[in-house]
Amino acid sequence: MSPASWPRLRPAWVEVDHGALAHNVRTLAAEVVPARLLAVVKADAYGHGAVPAARTALRAGASWLGVALVEEGLELRAAGISAPVLVLSEPHPAAADACAQQHLAVTVCTPTGVQAFGAAGRRAGAKVAVHLKVDTGMHRQGCAPEELPGLTKLALAEPGLEVEGLWSHFAVADEAAKKATTDAQLARYQDALAAAAEAGLAPRWRHLANSAGATLRDDARFDLVRAGIELYGLAPSPELEAEVSHLRPVLALRAAVSAVRTVEAGERVSYGHRWAAPARTRIATLPVGYADGVRRALSGRMRVVVAGRSVPQVGRVTMDQIMVDVDEVGVRVGEVATLLGDPARGEPGVGEWTDTLGTIDYEVTCGLSARLPRVHLQPDHVTPGPAGVAEEPRARG
Repeated sequence: MSPASWPRLRPAWVEVDHGALAHNVRTLAAEVVPARLLAVVKADAYGHGAVPAARTALRAGASWLGVALVEEGLELRAAGISAPVLVLSEPHPAAADACAQQHLAVTVCTPTGVQAFGAAGRRAGAKVAVHLKVDTGMHRQGCAPEELPGLTKLALAEPGLEVEGLWSHFAVADEAAKKATTDAQLARYQDALAAAAEAGLAPRWRHLANSAGATLRDDARFDLVRAGIELYGLAPSPELEAEVSHLRPVLALRAAVSAVRTVEAGERVSYGHRWAAPARTRIATLPVGYADGVRRALSGRMRVVVAGRSVPQVGRVTMDQIMVDVDEVGVRVGEVATLLGDPARGEPGVGEWTDTLGTIDYEVTCGLSARLPRVHLQPDHVTPGPAGVAEEPRARG
């Protein structure tokens, strides 16, 4: 990428490979057939860009989109995306009219939610699609199993609602050692389906599996699978990295060298002078730092690829810049370096940061700040997956 094609004046950016994203969607959609795929694009598609990611996912075969916030759903609608969108937590009643007007499906797990969204549906003259959520052991949201029959009857009696789903969420599906917990959650969900049926509900969309659940438990796929981190070619947990090796990383973080200097042996670099040059050394500066999501805890513990070689980052990560030791590499100002990319090409993967930081892939990509522009690399053509259609599926209403 030349200076003329940098997305902004500062040469630091995130690249999003939509060919890789489409590949992952097609792959996951094929794996879960006959269930349909819900592509989770909350948190700006885990830092990848919600609207472009949603469009690619729909073209490649996703049937639904999932968001955490009503605002995220409204952003998709404002961009002209008409596919079914599910808000994955019960929204505040103040958001009910916006959901009804923009045909967002909502999670409901309380009588207050039934009343608020039912009233909004009646005001809008169009039923609000709701997915009831039951708590099977995550203990974050969802009605208690014993409350489900009453909630179901209340929702079915509300003329402003169309109850089309019943769902829950795995807590530890990504940890093989806790299989008994996942088994128990699956059993509770099956009991919830039976209780809902006794209360008069035969949901069109039954869904329990997240990325890890869908990968490891074909008995948990039901009608809809909510794929999140795996859409982006990343693992739900370190122990599942081998399970997702057929997927392709979607995101890369790149920056062009902004300065090169020579420091003498013993000279110290960056805040705190924690690193000293062991010999006369060439140091390159990259214009990216912890304000961009390159965490300060990575200081002196990460590598960068530049000129086809891996080089160590040295000194403390600063707010806007980092320094790397390029003594053994011929590097010039303007040369592009890769901080995150595809391990298959020798680039640092998100997993390297995850391991160093003791965190999860989700936090790394979600933490790449909005001041890093997203450069969307589009394939010439996206081949639809099993549920793919020439035009994106439309929301009911």
